[in-house]
Parts: sequence; structure tokens; C-alpha cells
Amino acid sequence: MKTLLLNPPSFEKFDGGAGSRFQATREITSFWYPVWLAYPAGLIKESRLLDAPPHGVDPHEAVRIVKDYDFVVLFTSTTGFKSDIRLARMMKDVRPEIKIAFVGPHVSVLPEESLNASPAIDFVARKEFDYSVAEFAWGKEMEEIAGISFRKNGRVVHNPDRPQIEDLDELPSVVEIFKRDLDFKKYTIPYLLYPYVSFHTTRGCPALCTFCLWPQTMSGHRWRTRSSEKVVAEVRRARELFPEAREIFFDDDTFTWNKSRVLDLCSKLKPLKITWSCNSRVNVDYETLKAMKDAGCRVLDVGFESGDQTILENIKKGATVERALGFMKDCKRLGITVHGDFQIGHPGETRETIERTIRFAMQLDPKTIQVSVSHPFPGTRFFDYLVEQGYLTTTEMTDEQGHQLPNLQYPNLSRKEIIEAVEDFYSRYYFRPRIIFRIIRGAIFNRTERRRLYQEGREFLQLRAKRKDFLNC
Repeated sequence: MKTLLLNPPSFEKFDGGAGSRFQATREITSFWYPVWLAYPAGLIKESRLLDAPPHGVDPHEAVRIVKDYDFVVLFTSTTGFKSDIRLARMMKDVRPEIKIAFVGPHVSVLPEESLNASPAIDFVARKEFDYSVAEFAWGKEMEEIAGISFRKNGRVVHNPDRPQIEDLDELPSVVEIFKRDLDFKKYTIPYLLYPYVSFHTTRGCPALCTFCLWPQTMSGHRWRTRSSEKVVAEVRRARELFPEAREIFFDDDTFTWNKSRVLDLCSKLKPLKITWSCNSRVNVDYETLKAMKDAGCRVLDVGFESGDQTILENIKKGATVERALGFMKDCKRLGITVHGDFQIGHPGETRETIERTIRFAMQLDPKTIQVSVSHPFPGTRFFDYLVEQGYLTTTEMTDEQGHQLPNLQYPNLSRKEIIEAVEDFYSRYYFRPRIIFRIIRGAIFNRTERRRLYQEGREFLQLRAKRKDFLNC
């Protein structure tokens, strides 16, 4: 069955679907690779992976492309679900016989509600959907496919859950699909070298963070790994296919979870003399960090989240403020760059904890930061807590362009105060003479980086102006 695997144009420049943990349009244009869709694209012989947002494909163009296919796998999101339903209806209008499956965290958690939202959705594939959608494309009947939900005789049928994939080495190489279907120069992340390539080396995350989307809705908490040999083979192939790529990013939830595995992988990456980066937690020791640095690691993307220990405990982060400071000291000693992620709005947040977190970020002093509104997604314990306490609002969680807006408020912290805190955080962190000098120094002798800096600065200031409209409402 000729199959289109679609990361949809939910919003313009939307980075919220098949490759992103935070489902929103970024303050600065950023695009992660749609890795989740690339695996089934490699399993299905007659397939195409269409990543609409980075390639500038709007809904009308997507509908035109769909005319050539029999089956569409659409990776939806909580923020983009309404828009994605409209797109599915448009597809059915021009090709009524086409089959449409929705996949992703939102429909995994709410399969029945999702199917009832629109007859344009033929079925949803819950959680890890690689083989669920591939089996349908191969000709299996829906009744025979584990892990899907569909309508039959006027009611919704939920087939038994599909077991998680145990041997990740059996999955195809995603970089082959990237080369076949994507323009890799469309992908950019502000703190990574441009152009870059990314893929996964593991699935699942044993950490219990209450807000984190993937392990609670898609991949689970059990940690499963690809063999070091397979990872190295894919790195080698990525270098062959994308010789202009300046960096590889291992986009695992927790690349650094197991020390022995990291050390083994580093011993095999070191001879390749590549530049790579990954996500990390703060509980990585100096020996592991040094091995990573010696093997070519350049940047660690670290979720510090908060500088208040009580909030870290509330969200079950499994980290301490003290350990974060020690981790950062080790990274600076080794020359590893850190991109720090922080959130405003977790349970226990007050004006005082926000101030503590801002000061904590300045003390840590990562090279770059991202400050997000804490977003409660269905299926997470964070979402359930807000519902139970009555703190979840009925307002939209994004604006009309997909940028974050708070859909929660606490008795002593309003939605406006949360947005004000995000803006204040960015201003106080970046608009310091030392940081301004550091940013300019990094771009002054690099034409590509100068262009990126100009574009990023313009986009950031435009969003700040837009947020002022929200604050003035």
C-alpha cells in the first residue's frame, strides 16, 4: 500500500510533532528530525516521509501530495490536534477512499476521544506504532493488528496493546530515509552546529519526571538500547550520506543513563573523530563526562528545570540543586558546552521560587538557555495533578501560531505572571554585558553564525512583542 508518513503543518514553523518533546512553535525557528516517523517509513516499501513544517509545505500542498497515496500516517499532537483534524477532512474530501491513521502521544492517551472527534480518522495506533502502521500497509486487517483502536459497527474497538520493541537493532536506519525524503539543510537547532543530523540510540526513560511526555505516553520507562555496533554503523552512514553535516545529535531521552554503556559507546566513537552532542541529566560523573569529551562530545542539553529543591522533588526530577552545580563545574572544567532548559509553572511555583531559579541559572551559567512554560499534556502525572487540584484552565495552550501560552494557574500565580516570568528570565539572563559579548564573539568571525544570530534575534524580539499583547489583554 502506497503510504505517506506525515508530520503535518499544524502551524507554520511548528516543531511539535514527530521529533519534539515540547509540542509548540519555538521562540526561534527550530526543527528536530521526525525520527518517530522515519522508522516505519523504512519498514514500508512504497513510502514517503513528508515533514511539512521545515519544508514549507502548507495544508493545501499537503492535500495535493496526498492524492498520490492510499494510506496516510499522521503524527498529531495535543496542540495541533484540531488543525490536524481539519487537514484529515480535506484529504478525505479530495480522496474519499484514502485511509488515515493518527499516531502520537495525544491519540495514544485518548484513542476513543480522538476517533470520536472526526470520522476522517480511520484508526489510531497507540504508543510505539512502527509495526502497527507497517502491518496495515502490508495488508493486514485492522482486527488483526495489535496496538490500534478503530470503529466497528458503531463502536470503538481497542485491540490489545502491542508489546514494546525489545531488539531496537531490528529497526531500519533512519538516516537512509532522511537522505531519501528530507532536505537536511532545513533542520536547525540554535545551540547545535549547522547543519546537523540526529537520531535515537535508545528508547524509554527510567526517570519519573511528572511532566515528561515521551516515557509516560509513548516509549515507557523501561530503557532499551541499540547495540554500540549499530549506533557506530549509523554514524558512519550518516557521515557518508551527509558529508556537510557538522554535528550529530543523539536525541535519546536519557543518553547518559547507564555509565558502562556510555563508556563502551565512547570507546567506539572516539576513533571516528566526529563532533556529537546529546541530552543529559546532571547525575553524570566526571569520569563519564571526560570519556564523552575525549570521544568528541561538544554540547549537553540538560533539563535543570528549577533552582528550587522543593519543586525538583514535586516533579520527581531525581536531581538536586547541589548536584547540578557540581555537574556544571565538571563540564566547564572539561570544556563541554551546556544548553540549559528551565521551566516556569510547576507545582509549588511562586514568585520566590521563580526568582531562585533565575539566580540559579545565572550561577550555573550555561552558554544558552531555553525557558518554557510548564505544559501539562494529557497522560502525564502533571496533567492529572492539575485536574485534581482545579488548576488547569480551559484556555488554549498555544496562540494561533503555536507558541506556548499557559493553560494553568495557581492560587498565588496567574497565567500572566507565568508569561511575565518567562520574559523576565530571558531578559535578565541574556541582556547582561558579559553574555552579549560572549554571543557576539562566537559569531563575529563566522558568516553563517552571524546570519543565524541576526535571524534568531529578530524572531525572538518579534515573539516578545507578541507576548506583550497577551500581557496587555
